[in-house]
Amino acid sequence: MKRTQLIAWTAMLLLPASHLIAAQPNFVLVMSDDQGWGDAGYQGHPTLKTPHLDAMAADGMRFNRFYAGAPVCSPTRGSVLTGRHPYRYGIFFANTGHLLARELTIAEILKERGYATGHFGKWHLGTLTKTGLDSNRGGARNQKHFSPPWTNGFESNFSTEAKTPTFDPYLRPKNENGKTWWDPVKDASAAIPYGTRYWKKGQAVSGPLRGDDSRIIMDAALEFLRHSTDAERPFFAVIWFHAPHLPVVASSADRKQYQMHDKYTQHYLGSITALDRQVGRLRSELTRLGAADNTLLMFCSDNGPEGKDNAPGIAKPLRGRKRSLYEGGIRVPGLAVWPGRIKPGSETSTPACTQDYLPTILAAADADYPDARPLDGIDLSPVFANPSVKRKRGIGFQSGNQVAWIEDRYKLYGSSPGSKKELKNQNLRYELYDLTVDPRESTDLAIREPTLLQDKISRFQAWQESCRRSLEKGP
Repeated sequence: MKRTQLIAWTAMLLLPASHLIAAQPNFVLVMSDDQGWGDAGYQGHPTLKTPHLDAMAADGMRFNRFYAGAPVCSPTRGSVLTGRHPYRYGIFFANTGHLLARELTIAEILKERGYATGHFGKWHLGTLTKTGLDSNRGGARNQKHFSPPWTNGFESNFSTEAKTPTFDPYLRPKNENGKTWWDPVKDASAAIPYGTRYWKKGQAVSGPLRGDDSRIIMDAALEFLRHSTDAERPFFAVIWFHAPHLPVVASSADRKQYQMHDKYTQHYLGSITALDRQVGRLRSELTRLGAADNTLLMFCSDNGPEGKDNAPGIAKPLRGRKRSLYEGGIRVPGLAVWPGRIKPGSETSTPACTQDYLPTILAAADADYPDARPLDGIDLSPVFANPSVKRKRGIGFQSGNQVAWIEDRYKLYGSSPGSKKELKNQNLRYELYDLTVDPRESTDLAIREPTLLQDKISRFQAWQESCRRSLEKGP
């Protein structure tokens, strides 16, 4: 060993144990809800202002092909925490199934290594109470789906089961303008409870909670970061905003710059601008705490934009939207910032997905996965170092009557007629696209390339069978 190395190692051994623990990297995973591929300034949106997401793109890596684990929220969220496709454990769609106790989450693994772990915002991986009505499924009617953050490795939390309005999250106007948007109520006595509550370790948070919901979520997350830093503990924070999921409600200040649009669009864009401001607030606090340089910060959306093509969210030029396994339903904004580890202003066209979070974080934390159960993600560290590196593992999708298999260049898409909730492989009609030249999925190569098509079908079916075994026989 060189003399300089020996001096460095000796100095480290003389440090208190708390300093050695604090040297572990921190991880913050931020996710929006129903934000489309084109719904960011850095993505070329014609009017939307997202200066802080734009700054993330400038300061880190921009993923040109980042995929949500599913075209709807609950399955994607499960894929983030487990590194596995949700068909391995029964979260097939939104409000279906729950995160099983047998699944291992990033939070559980890092907690064992001394990390402070916190979840903030939308959970949607199980109910949060066994008594009383709450949100979509909470209460005695769905006790079997009770699976809150605090039983899945999170020491701290400020979480909802499912959606809330993006402003005044506890309130719904008595005479609302519809389910997609409304103006904020001026007098709480003129409103009724929305029906979704925030929970902290089994206790409902009393209301009213007033103002921008993204700010309310970030208030709780920043308190966690400060407490963790004061305690000299590395932290793992999951911050899952509700915006811009319906109902979208934005302040008059955030709507003001979008007056050229209809009211629905004003509220939609305003809620993203409000979310963006909290991303900036998060980064400023990480800097103030001296943690920014030692923190991997990643951002994505959980799926494509809600509604039809005339709805405010933008998936174009991609095909499809939320609930579709065409690109517009699953290709989402994706960013990663880690000073000194990721080159500022870099971008990659290597496919990446939410299943990659767990392997990437464990590699960065020098933590081994505890057992041999199959994972569907990869460690993205090589991509951080070399944006042109090729992905060697395909990304599988299954949702209702749709399937897809994406490799570095080609994408297999399949669907079966009939029920949208039931898949029968023998009735699948397959399509094949070369995404490197045809990201809009406009030219089906299935007939022209039968050998290539069959190769992709075989690869997909092998992966699908692996998922089936996990679901039926265990991890």
